[in-house]
Amino acid sequence: MNLTPSQIWLVISIALLLVELLVPIPTLLIAGAMGLAALFVAAIAFVIPSIEIQIGLWILASAGLIWYSRRFIPKDSHQLKDATEGVTLTAIPAGQSGRVKYEGGSWKARCEDPDLTIPAQQKVVIVRRQGTTLIVVPEYWLHGD
Repeated sequence: MNLTPSQIWLVISIALLLVELLVPIPTLLIAGAMGLAALFVAAIAFVIPSIEIQIGLWILASAGLIWYSRRFIPKDSHQLKDATEGVTLTAIPAGQSGRVKYEGGSWKARCEDPDLTIPAQQKVVIVRRQGTTLIVVPEYWLHGD
């Protein structure tokens, strides 16, 4: 099956936009911006057959859209951080549940990554809730500490 450059860019665009929509950890609009840039290049690929120019346009369009998207991200990230942080009361074994202290109460919690164990007394970030179970990731995943 031979795909044209436009079709390849369209597949890349769809994949990046799906990552932006489906990944529970926010990508801060980066994947979405790159997906929109790939969609732009998919349209341009009909006119400009050079793959080098297409890649260059994608990089430039991605950088521009990422720069532009910064205005839509809240500048006071502490307010978001305070609202979504917790501390593990017990270890959360890989693929199993543990307990997290969140908003003054003890909640059942499970790690977003089923292969990761989170030790007790670890700061975590709540990425979503499933019923009465919090889905968490270690704080260092988001802050790079």
